Amino acid sequence: MAARSGGSSSPDTPPAEQGRAELGQRIRQLREARGLTLQTIADRSGLAISTISKIERGLMAPTYDRFSGLARGLGVDVTHLFSPGGRRFEAGTVALARAGEFGFLETENYAYEMLFPDVRGKAMIPMCGTLKPLQKMSFERMVNHPGEEFLMVMSGRVVVQLEGREEIVLDTGDSLYFDSGRGHLYAAEGDEGARILVVCTAPDGAAGPDRAA
Repeated sequence: MAARSGGSSSPDTPPAEQGRAELGQRIRQLREARGLTLQTIADRSGLAISTISKIERGLMAPTYDRFSGLARGLGVDVTHLFSPGGRRFEAGTVALARAGEFGFLETENYAYEMLFPDVRGKAMIPMCGTLKPLQKMSFERMVNHPGEEFLMVMSGRVVVQLEGREEIVLDTGDSLYFDSGRGHLYAAEGDEGARILVVCTAPDGAAGPDRAA
């Protein structure tokens, strides 16, 4: 999906639904353009065929580990899922994003704002996010993906659950850096939501195949 401000959705379509539909259509186009079957993507990504099918049809919004797995299965940079066009980040260059320019995806528990969605081959994947209160969230599993992850709370309080560790509560301004291969969950504490900044890396320091291309 193209970079956009949070207010550019169709007035007749909820942003979450529109985001799911756009992402699903983009994934299907990428898969079909490469002549790949659902089974091939499932084998490469580790996702179930039924999950991939639901995502393609806009019936499910993937968590970060799932859409990064889909990018791996398709053999593309993660940003291809958010923007049909783009440019590679080269040494010595500068990329600028103004306020409101991001790729948007809303899941049951989070709203992602993918920063620099049209810049390919980044060594880091920066995102802002809005978290729902813990009591309003519904988790089927912890999220985990190869690489390292940085989290900073910009507003509110955030509860972080890390597999094998006691729960951590972060206040505004607090931050956390961890191995994202460890299962993890974020949620806002209390009745209000929270705003966070998250930066993820791939295990080899590349955001996707375009980095080495």
